[in-house]
Amino acid sequence: MITTETTPKLTHNEVIKDAIPTLAGNIAATVASGSDQFSADDQQFIKFHGIYQQDDRDLRKTQKKFIMMIRGRIPGGIMTPAQWITFDDLASTYGNNTLRITTRQSIQFHGVVMSGLGPLIKKINDSLLSTLAACGDVNRNITASPTPAQTTARAAMIADVHKVVAALAPKTKAYHAIWIDGVQLNLDDPANKDFVDPLYGKTYLPRKFKTAFVLPPNNDMDVFTNDLGFIGIVENGQLVGYNLAVGGGMGRSHGQVTTYPRLADVFGFFKAEHIVEIAKAVLTVHRDFGDRTDRKHARLKYVVAERGVDFVRGEIEQRAGIKLEPARAYQFTTTSDTYGWHKAIDGTNFLTLFVETGRVKDVDSRRQKTALRRIAEKFGNIEFRLTGNQNVILANVSDADKANINAVFTEHGVRTENQTSLLHGNSMACPALPTCGLALAESERALPGLVDRIEKLCGDLGLGAEEIVIRSTGCPNGCARPYMAEIAFVGKAPGRYQLWLGGNASGTRLNKLFKDVLKEAELESELRPLLARFAKERNAGERFGDWCERVLLKETASTN
Repeated sequence: MITTETTPKLTHNEVIKDAIPTLAGNIAATVASGSDQFSADDQQFIKFHGIYQQDDRDLRKTQKKFIMMIRGRIPGGIMTPAQWITFDDLASTYGNNTLRITTRQSIQFHGVVMSGLGPLIKKINDSLLSTLAACGDVNRNITASPTPAQTTARAAMIADVHKVVAALAPKTKAYHAIWIDGVQLNLDDPANKDFVDPLYGKTYLPRKFKTAFVLPPNNDMDVFTNDLGFIGIVENGQLVGYNLAVGGGMGRSHGQVTTYPRLADVFGFFKAEHIVEIAKAVLTVHRDFGDRTDRKHARLKYVVAERGVDFVRGEIEQRAGIKLEPARAYQFTTTSDTYGWHKAIDGTNFLTLFVETGRVKDVDSRRQKTALRRIAEKFGNIEFRLTGNQNVILANVSDADKANINAVFTEHGVRTENQTSLLHGNSMACPALPTCGLALAESERALPGLVDRIEKLCGDLGLGAEEIVIRSTGCPNGCARPYMAEIAFVGKAPGRYQLWLGGNASGTRLNKLFKDVLKEAELESELRPLLARFAKERNAGERFGDWCERVLLKETASTN
């Protein structure tokens, strides 16, 4: 018998990356043409430039209005007041007059039309930030714990963040040509046609790649949900190195059991001096072994799950040229932000400001966007830090400035103490409708109301002082990290969600699917009996997610 081996068919994304490795596409020409939309192929290329083409789904029945979402690349979520002012200006001039803080310490602009795209991105670059690699099949914005304490360890971690940012940045000239010079690259020029990125290669990664840094005991970056995680190890006040975590990711698809959320494995410890070699090694493992035939199976987590930790560890050690040591001891206690004013170790003050679902805006008498703008204008020596929970920290505030900053917030109807309830303060949502093309259900617009209803249930059951992590997404891709929450709503259809239960406070355990279809109207009838049982059956100090894992989910598993 004669047999022939067939080469698996690559995805279309792989074909177009190979054809135009500069990632230039026809982007500059389209922007200059006055068109309101990009071609299908260019919609993939613009992601590498930090852009998604969308449309306002609230208007679809009457018109299809194309709009762009632009995401900044803000390493560690750190911004100067001048940069905050730039972003505020851009949101008002070209966007929908809101700043959307992401779960990866960035800011998104929504509602930008084609004519505003070039000026917006150029001004971000003028502010010394960028949108390059904020999206696409590359390493995305690198996140890092925003804890304001000015310790030697944190300073060393932030320095390492910037080393990795530089090392993993794509080197294409297309970004500068399009958005700074405003010209279309000549794709027939051999220098462009045959361009090969020195790290990523000609076709970049099979899928997106996410990196996070954390300093225990705070796991505010949900480090185990990342492809690459660095867990800082501090001894005698000094950052001596990192435990390496590899292979996490949230994305999955409804009805496809071959897709699933996964927590990263801890591979071992390495000294901080090897941070760049380790980062490149992990990224190139994804580059070389990731699935380029199925984008739903293309994340690094599937390489680790299917080839095994030992295989991947061996590849990393060989590529980095070092041997990983046994992981060093650490402990995580929380993923949450601590709201209000606090003292940093260096004697300065910092304020953690609650931003509901990450949307900085002015609403009636509560003018949060304007207040932050005024503070950026008046206090040029402070630092803006975006958190992984979609909030804003004002750091490096002197005692003299603290009262003046409070006065600005008071003038604009924004509270700095007792800002929100426990449940709202531990909630998080993706944008979903009307801008995200993947959304199956509401998320940002629905979650505050859902949390209000859960709060009422808790109050009725004597659980009014209970802290519960609640997250929602409009689809199963997991942008708001729902699979880590104690209660999560994952969109399945308009007004219908999957209900996931059982995450924990430290971000070290995945939750589990409890109910496949929960109608929004059924929230009380579904959650009331569960919360009532929790109130009666919990151990002393036990959280809702831990009770679900210990009791409820085991019961469910035994009946299935």
